[in-house]
Amino acid sequence: MTGLSDVTIDSYLEGSSLESMAADVRSGLTRSGLKMLPPKYFYDDRGSELFDEITSLPEYYPTRCERAILNRRAPEIVEITGATELLELGSGMASKTRALLFAMAGAGTLDRYLPMDVSELVVERCAEELVEMYPGLTVHGVVGDFEQHLEYVPVPERRLVAFLGGTIGNLYPDERAPFLADIRDLMGDDGWLVLGTDLVKDVATLEAAYNDSAGVTAEFNRNVLRAINRELDADFDVDSFEHVAFWNELDSWIEMRLRARGAQRVTIEGADLELELADGEEIRTEVSTKFTRERLEAELGGAGMKLEAFFTDDDGMFGLTLAKPA
Repeated sequence: MTGLSDVTIDSYLEGSSLESMAADVRSGLTRSGLKMLPPKYFYDDRGSELFDEITSLPEYYPTRCERAILNRRAPEIVEITGATELLELGSGMASKTRALLFAMAGAGTLDRYLPMDVSELVVERCAEELVEMYPGLTVHGVVGDFEQHLEYVPVPERRLVAFLGGTIGNLYPDERAPFLADIRDLMGDDGWLVLGTDLVKDVATLEAAYNDSAGVTAEFNRNVLRAINRELDADFDVDSFEHVAFWNELDSWIEMRLRARGAQRVTIEGADLELELADGEEIRTEVSTKFTRERLEAELGGAGMKLEAFFTDDDGMFGLTLAKPA
């Protein structure tokens, strides 16, 4: 809770974050076949700084394309939905949804904003900034993991759920289906979803976005090992891993991996794990699925939603989908 009367912050991560990280790391690194780490562990303070750098790189188009769509279409989205509250999953400082908040305020419909993020400090700062910017706004922050704690989100009013940045593409297909069904429940009977997705395009453009010439994405990728070293008392030799990113056409996603340069023996005290990696062995750290409109319609339909509007930037690089209960 904060001291502001119009701000409430509920946290559901107390005492559980390290245990959850240890379980995820143990599970992912003891798999038979390709080892894996969840991409959410990229985003410690340093990882968040690196990702901010990535979003401004010339090769990385998704952020600027999505922002251009929102700046152009936010008033139309607000008019269509008539939403009085905005729930943002993975909110950060609400940088992605400022256009929506501004349009809702301009239309006189902005009553409540619900940011959900794993960082309590970020949620608090965001809430304090927004209640000063929009007098009368109520902010109800939820500190939690949107893959684990959606059940704690308050009961909806006339709600617009925002899940932006192409983050839906980081979930595997067997994860997306139940997650989208959970979002459908969060919307209520008269709610809406605005979903940001990267779109299928030429391979050169896709691969360049994850292999920037400045090497920032490579550092971002390796940062997950630094986070594990710090949080779980591990001894990864971070500089002995090579960044790999490539287009997987079969699954329609970009894969990011870390490849061992030489045989590695790693102790992860906090996960009670001794790990051996062969020279050249890889750990998958992220997938980023790229969509078509037809695939989005099918996946949303399977979760009980109907695609109502589909917006892209001028070059058709990125998509913003507006969906409602079917």
